[in-house]
Amino acid sequence: PKTDIVFLKVHKSASSTVMNILFRFGETHNLTFAFPQGGGFQLYYPHHFLARFVQGFSPRSPRRFNILCHHMRFLQPEVQKVVSSSAVYFSILRNPVQLMESSFVYYKGASAFSRVRSLEQFLRQPYRYYNPASGDRHYARNLMTFDFGFNPDGDVSPERVQLMLKAIEASFDFLLISEYFDESMVLLKELLCWDLDSVVSFPLNIRDSSTKSPLPDSVVEKLKAWNRLDWEIYTHFNRTFWARIDRDIGRERLRREVKALRERQAELARTCLQGTGSVGPKDIKDSSLRPLQHGGARILGYNLKQGLARELERT
Repeated sequence: PKTDIVFLKVHKSASSTVMNILFRFGETHNLTFAFPQGGGFQLYYPHHFLARFVQGFSPRSPRRFNILCHHMRFLQPEVQKVVSSSAVYFSILRNPVQLMESSFVYYKGASAFSRVRSLEQFLRQPYRYYNPASGDRHYARNLMTFDFGFNPDGDVSPERVQLMLKAIEASFDFLLISEYFDESMVLLKELLCWDLDSVVSFPLNIRDSSTKSPLPDSVVEKLKAWNRLDWEIYTHFNRTFWARIDRDIGRERLRREVKALRERQAELARTCLQGTGSVGPKDIKDSSLRPLQHGGARILGYNLKQGLARELERT
């Protein structure tokens, strides 16, 4: 199994669930993590990543960590100072339309969103609310582009887009797609040589569907245009994702493995969780299992069954 890993945790893309999988794997295999200096939960985001943001890093005695997976703005030369040269780099993407809708609810306090009632209102005159010079602008435009280290207000010419895609391909071994989360976990397992139980998860930080509403087509088109760079990244790597599946796994085996993964997840849910699964924040009995509530979103969590065997409870 591969144990040296860089995961670029892209906002609002099921990345907390992936990070939790990495935490669990690292803890099971006694690996070292590059934690943020000073005990924060992000690596000085939204600044570009620097090696000195990592607790325990010193340029005089550079030490290598096995796993780097907290929120950061990617800058590979600095990342390379804290991980092994053989580390596997990967990330996860989400359809920019749903990503921005999620960002709008979650980051309602961001300067671009704080004065608008709805996404439609924002998109009618985005530059009335959006200031390219503000420190939190990235939550409102091309958030994935920003997390990968590029300019969210950059040029969208075909030449510039190609350069950006080539740069991402040069840095990352593969990109997962959150809309195909189970398929992504099968690919992850394959490429890291992990076993099935290492990639089983319960979805984390998911939003209660009561705060979601379908977007009209006209808004979808405006969202794509406003997040054009993200749209280019997403459509390109959605294609390469399936090409990778076909090359390394094949559709038939993929179906079998996804089925096995879902069955194992359902079995663990029946064994470990009270009720049918996720519950609203007010109904989570153990406060240590209550996820951070942020913006206008209601973030769901879980209740564990009481009296589980010790090893099972740990899992």
